Amino acid sequence: MPMNDSRTPEPRPYTSFVALGDSFTEGMSDALPDGSYRGWADLLAVRLAGRTTGFRYANLAVRGKLIGQIVDEQTEAAAALGADLVTLVGGLNDVLRPRCDVGLVCARLEEAAERLAPTCRQLVLMRSPGRRGPVFERFRPRMEHLFGFIDDLAERHGALVVDLFSAESLGDPRLWAEDRLHLNAEGHRRVAEAVWQALGHPAEEDWRTPLPPAARPGWAARRASDLRFAREHLGPWIGRRLTGRSSGDGRAGAHADAEAAFWVTPAAAGGAAPGCVSTWRRWEDAAGADAVVNPV
Repeated sequence: MPMNDSRTPEPRPYTSFVALGDSFTEGMSDALPDGSYRGWADLLAVRLAGRTTGFRYANLAVRGKLIGQIVDEQTEAAAALGADLVTLVGGLNDVLRPRCDVGLVCARLEEAAERLAPTCRQLVLMRSPGRRGPVFERFRPRMEHLFGFIDDLAERHGALVVDLFSAESLGDPRLWAEDRLHLNAEGHRRVAEAVWQALGHPAEEDWRTPLPPAARPGWAARRASDLRFAREHLGPWIGRRLTGRSSGDGRAGAHADAEAAFWVTPAAAGGAAPGCVSTWRRWEDAAGADAVVNPV
């Protein structure tokens, strides 16, 4: 059984938060007007920052990354930051591939947890959501295998598990983007609320509440949607698989560069609302000072 129901901690202030993972944590497809992504991790960071002066945040997640890449490219940097709160979500890109060694995925995930858990006050894992449909059902056994392991892993390392997989509402196609792989803005907002509650904070809403019933689109509209999806999303995805490319090739996390990962912190002063993370500034504390310089 997922642990978020039985191991919910008492609310306590977190002064820093680092997020690891793939496109789900990077924020696709919760797009901002400038074309960048926000997503549940950024939304959660804004809420946590509203409770703690000098809050720091780093999102190292990169779209398209497999669990091995997350472990090799993100865990060391995350551990070095020494955050109070760490979220680790990965492995779904692996299990959605035609061929996958789920046992190896679990082993790499455990490697990441072993590296991260001793460095933070609270490690958070997730049972990721799935868009209901034929593709979801095809890969359900692998996903259930992975999520069962995550529950056991959390038990061993004192981590929280946020169970998004069992929430019927998050399977609603209306909470997913046109690419059918990523949550839209409303979906990310609900995930942020789910993690917020798992950390022991008072609920602001029931994130599991189903969307209101809606009329099913007609046959012609569904076929047009399918054709658009195949042309704009499925075709390019297949092309990347055939050529061994990834949407994350050449990319670094939003708060990482060629040298190291770095923190950002709210630009607002005097206890003002921190606003969107895209307005936050880079935090330089090499000398131990709480300096805020150079907008990211």
